[in-house]
Amino acid sequence: MVSDTSLDELHAFAATLEIPERGFHRDHYDLPESYREQAIALGAMEVTSRELLHRMRAAGLRVRKSRDTSLGPVT
Repeated sequence: MVSDTSLDELHAFAATLEIPERGFHRDHYDLPESYREQAIALGAMEVTSRELLHRMRAAGLRVRKSRDTSLGPVT
């Protein structure tokens, strides 16, 4: 699950679904299948992976491993 607006929006939506923070990975949350219908009912949109990446890049929210400094240096 991602946002095409902001990470604040993404975290708030995940909190509404009661998805724990440990489900967050740099720029997205892993969304268990059991949450899918509820997420859509609350306004989530199902898109293709290509559209998903396009929207994330356009919003400046796509984080690549090489840009992620929170995990320390990659060796």
